[in-house]
Amino acid sequence: MGKYVQAQRKGKSPIFKAHVRTRKGAVKLRSLDYAEKQGYVRGVVKEILHDPGRGAPVAKVQFLNAYRYQRDTELFVCTEGMYTGQFVYCGKKATLNVGNVLPLNMVPEGTIVCNIETARGDRGAFARCSGTFAIVVSHDEDKGSSRIRLPSGGKKTVPSNVRAQIGIVAGGGRTDKPMLKAGRAYHKYAVKRNCWPKIRGVAKNPVEHPFGGGNHQHIGKPSTVGQARPAGRKVGLIGARRTGRLRGVKKTAQDKD
Repeated sequence: MGKYVQAQRKGKSPIFKAHVRTRKGAVKLRSLDYAEKQGYVRGVVKEILHDPGRGAPVAKVQFLNAYRYQRDTELFVCTEGMYTGQFVYCGKKATLNVGNVLPLNMVPEGTIVCNIETARGDRGAFARCSGTFAIVVSHDEDKGSSRIRLPSGGKKTVPSNVRAQIGIVAGGGRTDKPMLKAGRAYHKYAVKRNCWPKIRGVAKNPVEHPFGGGNHQHIGKPSTVGQARPAGRKVGLIGARRTGRLRGVKKTAQDKD
């Protein structure tokens, strides 16, 4: 029996935990309240911050609390065109401007949105990465659902009353510049988590990986592996339905509608 492979150690070892000490906090929409459901709430962008380990900047938005004499600070995804001192409006009756948060049923088809909820009140799930956005494709008023095109190109149906922020997430074009040297990749992942550098299985010894060892770097067995295999053996193409190059023209969901 060899060592525990790295994929097994990732599950329980604190070495692979996310590095969160310097992070600014969770980026979410406001908690859904009566004011947002019926009208709108006004907030002001206090500052735009860099969040270590995140490609996109975040905006610190301050709202007046409706029930107590206090101010509530939220961290929003920063959209392109946001600036400090800007007023941000959240709610059903908010205007269709960049940075505002509206329910999808109040947004016309073809609008570019980001930080969309999956279920009403979950405070944002889709299109949150730098430079990403989703497009509202259509509304089905009978079913109370809306169809959106995600950054991956896939389409998804979500309830029409979920909220979304208007605009494109700031920080786009981040991946256009090449890393050029290992030191930059080191610092990039140092603030994220311990996941770099990645060593290939065939470059390891037989004790460390099922694909390791041999006089030449070769796998020596099929790289596909069943979904029910034990943890130490479950490496490679897990539960693959097919392998190899995609030949021919792929029929996408976009062609149908």
